[in-house]
Amino acid sequence: MNDLVNPSLDLTGVEINYYFICKTKLWLFSNHVQMEDESELVKLGKLTHKESFEREEKEVNIGPIKFDYIRRRNKLEIHEVKKSKKMYESHLYQLLYYLYYLKQLGIEASGVLKYPRLREEKKVELTREKENEIKSLIQEVKDVLNRDSFPKPEWKEICKKCAYREFCFS
Repeated sequence: MNDLVNPSLDLTGVEINYYFICKTKLWLFSNHVQMEDESELVKLGKLTHKESFEREEKEVNIGPIKFDYIRRRNKLEIHEVKKSKKMYESHLYQLLYYLYYLKQLGIEASGVLKYPRLREEKKVELTREKENEIKSLIQEVKDVLNRDSFPKPEWKEICKKCAYREFCFS
């Protein structure tokens, strides 16, 4: 990781995303219990990403974060491609974390959430209020990750399609 970045910013965007979806999934994923390679929904999401915006420079890595793609306009634009808006909050905070991370490097950027199958996009800016939320969120995610064991699974509607379902509820 870049020496200029605060070492507390070692989270990935996926970890931020999973915090909103399921804390059990977050802990398992971050502790290398990765079951998503077999998930048809994950494969569909990756296909959506691959087939969308083919001319763009994709999967740009900076430290522990990976953007779907970037564009340079008046300022840097970070784009995240998602297949559905069902998890909008998790998508939003993943992108806000990326913007916050870049700001810590001295890079001003804006973000765009893209939903190509819906033909929709949402512009995202890191406001002072959202920046404060991200600071708190980072600590909350780290609190989950620092547990000795995974949080007890709580059944949610999304569990029906989750790659971790068998692990959590068998």
